[in-house]
Amino acid sequence: MKQRTLLREVSIKGNALHTGDAVHLTFKPAPVNHGIVFRRVDLHGHPELKPRVDQITDLVRATTIQVGHAKLHTVEHVLSALHGCGIDNVLIEIDASEPPIMDGSARPFVQLIQQGEPVEQDAEREYFALTETVSVARGNSSIIALPYDGLKITCTSADDRGIHTQHLSLVIDPEIYTAQVAAARTFTIYEDIEELIKLGKIKGGSLDCAVVIKGDKIISKEPLRFADEFVRHKILDIIGDILLLGVPLKAHIVATRPGHAVNAELTKILFEKYENWKKGGKKPAKPVAAKAEIATETTLDIRRVLDTLPHRYPFVMIDRVVELSELELVAIKNVTINEPYFQGHYPGNPVMPGVLQVEAIAQAAGILMIRRITMEGKTALLMSCDKVKWRKPVRPGDQLSIKVKLTKVRSSIACAEGECSVNGQVVCSAELMFATVDSSDLD
Repeated sequence: MKQRTLLREVSIKGNALHTGDAVHLTFKPAPVNHGIVFRRVDLHGHPELKPRVDQITDLVRATTIQVGHAKLHTVEHVLSALHGCGIDNVLIEIDASEPPIMDGSARPFVQLIQQGEPVEQDAEREYFALTETVSVARGNSSIIALPYDGLKITCTSADDRGIHTQHLSLVIDPEIYTAQVAAARTFTIYEDIEELIKLGKIKGGSLDCAVVIKGDKIISKEPLRFADEFVRHKILDIIGDILLLGVPLKAHIVATRPGHAVNAELTKILFEKYENWKKGGKKPAKPVAAKAEIATETTLDIRRVLDTLPHRYPFVMIDRVVELSELELVAIKNVTINEPYFQGHYPGNPVMPGVLQVEAIAQAAGILMIRRITMEGKTALLMSCDKVKWRKPVRPGDQLSIKVKLTKVRSSIACAEGECSVNGQVVCSAELMFATVDSSDLD
């Protein structure tokens, strides 16, 4: 089967479910092998996210992904519509951190795709065809993936009281998805609403975009679209969540009381198997826990550095991050004679100013903190330096290796230790304190 994109650009506007923000979302045609890519046009540098399961950071009543400082909440309905309609390549421009919830289903996004007119492209679609059984159990939820030549989903949905138990099995293709899945709306238990509000969610929620279950009663602005609308929406979510594999899946998925957490756990196992298959390996992947990773990248090139830092020429002191973990970072800065400060520091004897070495440490620590606590739209500001020592001069042609370690993180304040070295010899060291502030406050 051929890859598919859209013939023309199409847009939609609405309010987000959890943030309540007004959102403008646009689907744009994309070339073969481009994949599904989100572009945050409201953030500096317009960072892009290609949704994958290893980018998940939150699974509380929605699927949230993050790359660097760019985050997207509640992506499952958009991904479900694209997956269900068989769209492989599209650029999604969005001016907020969450797509519009619309009526709580994927039907508005399917209608948008139809307006854009899906077209075939000159390349074959890649699938991951499962060859062995994979299963995940979490409390009273379970999900199993079985080998199958296509995508089939068998799902049982139930609440704790067993009042609204529903069961459905469907072979998914664009026609069946559009007619039998896309229109199913999101739903919630009445007693859960207060807790969601306390968590800072559903700020844009209303009966316009959700069905509420209260005991044996259904509260909604319009009648149920299907007698078994709840299980159909569970299938809708599964179709969106498994697309975080990165490619369409061929499997029969059997789910009992599924949710985003157990869907993600299954997708993580499938992703590991898919990566192993691409490398030519045959060893079965071990099940992995559905842990919400804070940041999935272990290195950053200059583009990702610029996506994270607000600094620009001539004050970017990081060229590349070569190692990145939760609390530690190693970066490099190539010192060249083209640096503008060498004209006056000093003529005939160029030496990198010591304060810029400290600035390099501070920028590296800022990257680490912003990514460590995953604070979108934040900037790290240096507050104080202590125990600063300069040991050797740094000259054109040297490469600074900048090592930073967070020693304390308390709310928006953090402390870090850092050092710069050249050829394995420490040239500068310092202890820093800095704070994160809203980037808008710097304007």
